[in-house]
Amino acid sequence: MRGAAIYAGYYRRNPHRFVHDYLHVELKLFQKILIAMMNISVVVAFIGARGIGKSFLSAIFCVIRAILYPGSKICVASGVRSQAINVLEKIMLELKPNSPELAAEIDDKQTRINNTSAQIVFKNGSYIKVVTASDSARGNRATVLLLDEFRLIKKDVVDTILKKFLTQRRMPKYSELTKDERLIEYAKEKNMTMYLSSAYWMDSWAYTKCADTCEMMLSDNKNQFVCGLPYQLSIAEGLLDPDLIADEMAETNFSPIKFSMEYESLFYGVGDESFFEFDTVSKNRHIKYPMLPDKLAAKLGNAQQVRIPPKQNGEKRILSVDVALMASKKHKNDATAIFVNQLMPTKSGRYISNIVYADSYEGLRTEEQALIVRRMFDEYECDYIVLDCASMGLGIFDCLSRELTDEDTGEIYPALSCCNNPEMAARCTSPNADKVIWSIKASASFNSDIAILLREGLKSGRIRLLVNEYDGDSYLSEFKGYASLNPQEKIRLQMPYYHTTLLVDELTKLQHEESNGKIKVYERSGMRKDRYSSLAYNFYVATLLEAKLSRKKASGCSESEAFVIRPPSKTRKAVIDGYGRKNRSGWYS
Repeated sequence: MRGAAIYAGYYRRNPHRFVHDYLHVELKLFQKILIAMMNISVVVAFIGARGIGKSFLSAIFCVIRAILYPGSKICVASGVRSQAINVLEKIMLELKPNSPELAAEIDDKQTRINNTSAQIVFKNGSYIKVVTASDSARGNRATVLLLDEFRLIKKDVVDTILKKFLTQRRMPKYSELTKDERLIEYAKEKNMTMYLSSAYWMDSWAYTKCADTCEMMLSDNKNQFVCGLPYQLSIAEGLLDPDLIADEMAETNFSPIKFSMEYESLFYGVGDESFFEFDTVSKNRHIKYPMLPDKLAAKLGNAQQVRIPPKQNGEKRILSVDVALMASKKHKNDATAIFVNQLMPTKSGRYISNIVYADSYEGLRTEEQALIVRRMFDEYECDYIVLDCASMGLGIFDCLSRELTDEDTGEIYPALSCCNNPEMAARCTSPNADKVIWSIKASASFNSDIAILLREGLKSGRIRLLVNEYDGDSYLSEFKGYASLNPQEKIRLQMPYYHTTLLVDELTKLQHEESNGKIKVYERSGMRKDRYSSLAYNFYVATLLEAKLSRKKASGCSESEAFVIRPPSKTRKAVIDGYGRKNRSGWYS
């Protein structure tokens, strides 16, 4: 027994050597360091890139604690139950077959792994079990709490349910110690919480937890540890094939933001010095489902949540287009960005801009883009098209201002005319065409006004955006038939979420400067601002439309009488105070 005690003490201080001697696993140097830090820290936050082996390391650590600390109660929770079960499967399918010693420790009669009950029971009284990250998990107790992919678990569930597991300490019998001596020994051994995940958004609680843990790690009297390991380490240690990374980066739907979070272990967000602060923009991502075109909605059985609905009373829809004709392979900051704004009245008499659909096109001819815009205008039952008519956009306006024929369907679309600029309206070939195109010809003053207006709209919550692509995929997976779609079809359904994320990326990376009371917003070298421009134009028209509709409602006149529109150049300027705060006599009056 003395020999057992000596070896137990030796391995408790050198857990990486226990892995080598007892589990017969050869660890990489970084894995040895992580195992050692996990074993001496009360709180561990490990942000690892895909392929770094987070689940494998957590499986090893659970086994170490279960064997070296008899009577340990180890609970594993995850945002997705199957992810937590994966930890137990690695123990039974990868570690146990290579270690007769581990196999001798496990009680096979009480051990079971299935969707309803998953636990590994050890003969020394320890166990490792999976718990569901929900209210149903109440009543469990743990000395070690492992939260795998913790970014997907709601913070309220962690605080009010899962962390409450840690109310009891491990209490070995210590037969040679008195009761008082035992209490002293129990107090020396702290319960442990481990947070494992890939990186996520900076405005999530996962980032805050890592930041707090970092601060605690720097304190001399706190045993906490945090680290983030990127994909380069996985490649250097031979755990990840570099060709897989190269292939993923070459895909047409490659998302640098998603790659940064999943492979570079970097939480995504921008500092407070940005004109559009990340937290301000991200907090407006509330819309669960995009308003999909009929062809895409059909893939989800035309579910009510995703198809284009009939208009409600007072609802207006605005289609905005920022135009580019060059392919982005040569001109990286050229792309046509399209947004659909569902402008909805509120009980207070104001309007909310719901950006329910987003898309982008590169390298298309003028006629092709005009036909796309014309189709969407009819399909979404839009009231207005907001079009950048400077330079390349003028060609699309000319196409829209005459009859367009869809060669695929044979449908003939009537001409549309301009509603805010007589000179542009005169270019229309049909005198009776509906005046629905809002022509944008920006100036320095106009650009300053719309930048300030957009920022205020985001700050006040008057602009609502689609949720991020992770949540979007989860919501779409609830529809029957989604799981059976091929990857390309799923990506097409997810694209509105991705375009919204790219919009957030553009907004938060835009640079700005102030001169003579005006704001100039510009993109960094090699980056884009087409999505920003399209959304800014859209919200500008939405704001003017709201003002006219409110005036019409107050006066009791018809919309045609109230909605007298002037060119943007004659629109009253916003009153700027400092970096764009507007007084009450300015824009919204």
